[in-house]
Amino acid sequence: MESARQEPTGANASGWHRWLQVSPGEWRPLVISFLYFFFVLAAYYVIRPVRDQLSAAVGSTQLPWFYAATFLATLVLTPLFAWLASRYPRRVMVPAVYLFFIACLLAFVPLFTQSGLFSPRALGTMFFVWVSVFNLFVVSVFWSFMVDLWDTSQARRLFPVIALGGTVGAITGPMLTRTLASVIGIAPLLVVSACLLGAALTCVVLLGRWASARHADDKTESNEGALGGSMLDGLKQVLSHPFIRNMALLLLLGDAIGTVNYALVADYAGATFVGDNAAVLRTEFFAKVDFTTNVLQILAQLTLTRWLLVRFGAGPVIGVWAGAGLLMMLCVVFTQGSYAPVIGGLPWVVLGLIVTRSLAYGMLGPARESLFTLVPRDLRYKGKNAVDTAVWRLGDLTISLGMNGLRMFGIAVSGFAAISAASAAVAGFVGFRLARQVEGGSASTDTASSKV
Repeated sequence: MESARQEPTGANASGWHRWLQVSPGEWRPLVISFLYFFFVLAAYYVIRPVRDQLSAAVGSTQLPWFYAATFLATLVLTPLFAWLASRYPRRVMVPAVYLFFIACLLAFVPLFTQSGLFSPRALGTMFFVWVSVFNLFVVSVFWSFMVDLWDTSQARRLFPVIALGGTVGAITGPMLTRTLASVIGIAPLLVVSACLLGAALTCVVLLGRWASARHADDKTESNEGALGGSMLDGLKQVLSHPFIRNMALLLLLGDAIGTVNYALVADYAGATFVGDNAAVLRTEFFAKVDFTTNVLQILAQLTLTRWLLVRFGAGPVIGVWAGAGLLMMLCVVFTQGSYAPVIGGLPWVVLGLIVTRSLAYGMLGPARESLFTLVPRDLRYKGKNAVDTAVWRLGDLTISLGMNGLRMFGIAVSGFAAISAASAAVAGFVGFRLARQVEGGSASTDTASSKV
């Protein structure tokens, strides 16, 4: 594991240094990592409102078709990523992923500018699926790279700060979309997103150079080399390795919360914003939801997450996230899914999405990623990527199909909120127990245990 070696700053350091607990040798790579995640999520959030307004336009009952196509796409790309990781060193593998998605972004530009190539519905479906795949892979690769650069102690101190860079990017992206959409149109937004992803690629190169220099100075073993193995290793690890299997279960439970809430809010937006200007109103609404979510996420990352993660580890962080999700969804249940405004003109169903999504990224994310620093590289790249892409989208598909089936039996907003609440309770138990096992050393984390 690469490490910046220096101990955290002590009592003689400035208040700023003591609060952030960053050593002098960690500042440069920390800032670059912060900017890296900023650019990645800004690139995604520039185009996300366009995707979300499409789902609101067609209604949540159509989401299973989108999720099915997304799952199939991730099922194809996940083994390709594992093949890339098996045969090429990190300095080739990570940039290759970002270059691929930059090329795809630019390829969509003529499709949006030249009418007649595809019907609006076909183009919208293609774009929804591609943006969903784009988000999963660029973020998964980012965190795989991070857990390869920092050790466990550094992860607890620095990952909430690094995650904050993504949150700032997630705020900047919707702001850019709200400002530019009516001025330059949809197609140029794709170019903006591609440029931001290009800046993220520059950060990858700079961090790679820093890591190489660190190894040269410290004469430590490098994590640079290719992983070897099979292109199916990641998918196999989901079934065979206890750590990856439990991570997959935790993600599926969290996905049950997120997918249910997203579907409920999509229905709310579809029922609330109607008329000739509905698409613009829905896009602005989802941009507002994203902005509010990410502000709350920043507050969590700067306060509760860092304090709990450094002092107590990942378990309590996961527990607080699950408890907050349980509380919010019970509010939806007890109000019987009413769309009546509660806070800021928003009903509980929207507030539930804002709180659960913000804490999923602001608390669960850093805690979950810190656990990956305790396992071998093979799991960090292959197993993690399989969980973060194929398993995640399988969960989306299964949950959305299940919601459609339950609607046939008369289950409505309150019933779905109850399912989300139950998922939060179980996720809290599973996540807390897994964190205690891994951080306590009872999980098998040696290299041999990662072979499948």
